[in-house]
Amino acid sequence: MGKNQTPEIPLTNISQIKRRMTLTFLTALVVFAYFFLQINPLDIAAAFPEIIAFFKENFFPPNFRQFASYVPLILETLFFAVVATCLSAVISVIFGLLMAEAINPVMPVRLAVRLIVSLIRNIPVLVWASLLVYIFGIGSLVGILALILATFGFLTRSYAEEMNAIAGSKLEALRAVGASRTQLIVHGLIPEFFPAWINWTLFSFEINIRASAILGMVGAGGVGILIQTNIRLFKYREAMSLIITLVILVLLTELCVNKVRKIIL
Repeated sequence: MGKNQTPEIPLTNISQIKRRMTLTFLTALVVFAYFFLQINPLDIAAAFPEIIAFFKENFFPPNFRQFASYVPLILETLFFAVVATCLSAVISVIFGLLMAEAINPVMPVRLAVRLIVSLIRNIPVLVWASLLVYIFGIGSLVGILALILATFGFLTRSYAEEMNAIAGSKLEALRAVGASRTQLIVHGLIPEFFPAWINWTLFSFEINIRASAILGMVGAGGVGILIQTNIRLFKYREAMSLIITLVILVLLTELCVNKVRKIIL
């Protein structure tokens, strides 16, 4: 080695240094968060017995006497997710095609779609519901629109990424024989994209079942509004019966979705 040459640092040492710096930064961030929020972990641990005692005293045993009157709202919660997921899945395919770099060569259109989707996707579903309640008032329309907007942002990005992956690796043969862009999409992309479309759509449906129940908390309809009403009226046992029903609904949805996924795919 010459006098003017500097010794090279092995790549493994550079990786270790980066790893240590990242861990140090994350540790410092966590510690700073505790100090900034003035949170004592011991206080959090000490609060759990009180929370358990409160639930045991006020929420149990659950009261299912009015369960028959809950059925319409439970079905409304389920159908919120069905309608919102179906509409979003169709709209998101179109915008996914416009957003995918490997499919849409027009950069201004692609960037405009990406901007719109990013804006919609980064607004939480509860914020959408709260805004829409002020526009349309309390009702089912608000819940469906909020779910559609939230699901649209999530699915469009997921679909676009899947389309880019497919177009980059599995459509070369069609391009080589001179297939048009329409032929690439119809005969190449869509058949390859179908399994991913099913998976992402069913996954979104599971998310929407949970989200549709939460939307009721801001007056967007569904079973959530009844849970909120019972809690405000201190009818905790009735609220607990609805929470248990909601948990069972979510579990049954996951079971059915897994069955559907196995049958279709």
